[in-house]
Formats: sequence, C-alpha cells, structure tokens
Amino acid sequence: MDLRRLLPILSALVLTAPAFGQSSLGSAQNVPPPRQAAPAPAPATQPRPEQRPPVVNPPARPQATQRNAEGQQRAPAAQQQRPAGQQQPQQRQAGQQQRPAGQGQGNRAAAGAAAGVAAGAAAGAAATAGAAKPTEPTPAPAPPPAAERAPTIGSISGRPLPRFASLRSDEVNMRSGPGTRFPIEWTFQRRDLPVEILREFELWRRIRDPDGAEGWVHQSTLITRRSFIVRGPPGSEVMLRRRAEDQAQPVARLRPGVVGRLRACEANSAWCEAQIGDHRGFIKRADIWGVGPNEEVK
Repeated sequence: MDLRRLLPILSALVLTAPAFGQSSLGSAQNVPPPRQAAPAPAPATQPRPEQRPPVVNPPARPQATQRNAEGQQRAPAAQQQRPAGQQQPQQRQAGQQQRPAGQGQGNRAAAGAAAGVAAGAAAGAAATAGAAKPTEPTPAPAPPPAAERAPTIGSISGRPLPRFASLRSDEVNMRSGPGTRFPIEWTFQRRDLPVEILREFELWRRIRDPDGAEGWVHQSTLITRRSFIVRGPPGSEVMLRRRAEDQAQPVARLRPGVVGRLRACEANSAWCEAQIGDHRGFIKRADIWGVGPNEEVK
C-alpha cells in the first residue's frame, strides 16, 4: 500500500482519540480531581492553673547571737578549738590502773586479802543496820518561801506578770543581771520579736524569748505592741485564713519562724486576727507563740 494514502487516515485517528493524562511516572492514566484539605482541629482549651496562696518565709539572719563575758560572739561548743599545748584529759578505765614500780607479788596478795576482809565487814555492818532500822520514805521537798515565788504583779509598773511585749529594734542586748555592769549574754537581731516579761527591777526587765532563754534588758528596748512568732517543725506550714474557720480560704502559707503582728484575740477563742506584711487574716492560737492560752487581746 502506498504510504501517501495511509498518512491522512492515521492523522484522523489521532485527532479523534480520547484525551489521556500522564502521571509523574510517565504512564497514561486518568487524573483524579483535587481533594479539599480537612480543616485543622481546634486547639483544646487548657485548664487554668490553680492559684495557691503565697509562702512567707522567715528572714535568713539569726534572731539572736550568744556572747561571752567580754562581749565577743561565742562559737558553738562543737566548733570550739582547744588552745595549743593543752593536753587531752587522761581517760582511766576500770582494770587499767598503772602499778607502782617495784611492788612485788606479796604486796598485791596482802592488799587483796585486806580488801576482801574490809568488804566483808562493810557488808555485814550494812546488813545489820538494814535489819535493825527500816528504810524511811524520802520526804517531799518543801515549797519555796513566799519571798522567792515569782511575783504576779510588777513592783514598778503595777501590771500583771508574766506578760508579753516586743523588741523595739534590731539590736537588743540581754545581760545576766539588771545593770550595765553585768556581761552581755545574748544580742537579739530581730525587731518585733515577742518576749515574755517575768520580773521588774527599777529600769530593767527580766524576759524570756521563744527559745526559753532568760535574761535582763532595759525597759527602753521593749514596746507594748503585740506580736507573735509561728511555731512548728522545720519544713511545715501554717495557714493564715480569710475567716476564723478550718475550711476558710487560705490567704498565705507561713513557715516556722515568721514574725507577725497580733491584732486581736477573743478570750477563750482558738483563733486570733493577725497581719504579716500585706497579708491579713486569722491564725490558730495553738500555732503561734506570743499570747496566753485564754488571753484576750484588743
């Protein structure tokens, strides 16, 4: 067949063939319509973190420093060093006593025999005395005289004793006696620290601090404004609540050693109104030191 006659027929077949798509691999296939992208999921609403009351910690500085008779700070007993040249005290245990030089075996035997005779005689005398006289019960100690009993009314101020007060400044010296001639035993470095006044002598007051240490301070270093200190084991927390209830919302969490102002306490009430910095609320009487068990504070 002549090729000139076949060319028009092949051209007509190519024009009338259906359209095909070509894939990326080069093979002919139908092209699917594009899909609509799925909408992105809406972000989940995150819960709001729970708001906790702030924590109030005591200051890092010590509230009191112990001093010796010369006014110097005294180191703890475990940290005190022994002076150079001082010998350690000799320790003597039973059965390790040294024997004098030149003492013979006969002397030791005679001494042992004499000691045995003396011990036997002493035991016999004690048995005879015990059989002759029965053991009497130990009498109870007599109460101290009225003059030595702690006073209940101050001899200078006429106010009841004991009573609570607060330190006026960040440096208050506590002496061993009522006067500047007595040595300084402690130097308090905590303003508003509560103390308990036990006795009065002229311009001096004998006080007790929250740790139980006692001494004399000048009356000018004390103020009548009431304060308290939080008690409890290390690491614990005491809640300052909005109302005088155990289920009331906490205002602040107080650590042991925090000092605050005592605003009011009703008589025989388990709660007191208190203020620590900008936080104000109610705290249990049993969790603080600086107020009597049933004392009323206005």
